[in-house]
Amino acid sequence: MTDARGNARPNGDGSARNTPGTPCWVSLMARGLDATEQFYGALFGWEFRPGPRPLGPYVRAVLDGHAVAGIGVLPADRRLPVAWTPYFASDDVALTAEAVRSCGGTVGVGPLDADEAGRLALASDPSGAVFGIWQAADGAAAGVTGRPGTPAWNELTTFETTNVAKFYETVFGYDEDAVVSADLDYVTLRLDGRPVTGVHGLGNALPRDRGPYWTTYFTVADTDDAVDQVLHLGGQVLGGPRDTEHGRVATVADPEGARFALVRKTG
Repeated sequence: MTDARGNARPNGDGSARNTPGTPCWVSLMARGLDATEQFYGALFGWEFRPGPRPLGPYVRAVLDGHAVAGIGVLPADRRLPVAWTPYFASDDVALTAEAVRSCGGTVGVGPLDADEAGRLALASDPSGAVFGIWQAADGAAAGVTGRPGTPAWNELTTFETTNVAKFYETVFGYDEDAVVSADLDYVTLRLDGRPVTGVHGLGNALPRDRGPYWTTYFTVADTDDAVDQVLHLGGQVLGGPRDTEHGRVATVADPEGARFALVRKTG
């Protein structure tokens, strides 16, 4: 569970730009924007600023002046799950979208312009898990990370890792680091030697009514205190807190049911 968004290279204007394939943004599509802002503002200390409007109302979550995540509003006529979605960096979102299609995935939205911020597409892998592709405009600042209230890690829960991991490796150029175990089907995907994301295969233990999904982990100062705050704010605890090799982790959901995880990282 190592943060990967320090893996950046300079633009021509001296600003940082994420290496293609790097997790670079997370975005939540919610139903009630005001209530969602209140929940995450109280939990993580976020403030909110207007963001690009490619898909309707959208705000950027800001921590000490730095954008850390986005929240949009699901159209009332679309029966889509309320969920956090990770975005992966691309130098050309149209080419990456074509690679998704050629590898058996689906592009559901875009590519389209997000005002002056860049270009995006929403896609799903062959198992059905939804993710985003983000091509930042020149000069766009990379999101802040590594402190409480910021994304720390994204992990895919799916049926099996072999074929799904191969899809992401082909699209984004990852290398694979698989766990060799009869009891655990887990693959860490690496970019230039740096862990960037994980794929966890659950087989028949994955709920059929939910299907494969991504989980975003957010750094917190104290996992147990953050869990108490989630409950106080009307959310729910789905698992933990528990100690892991990466830190103390809990899986929770906001009042609308969007899943995410909290982690107090060790070291």
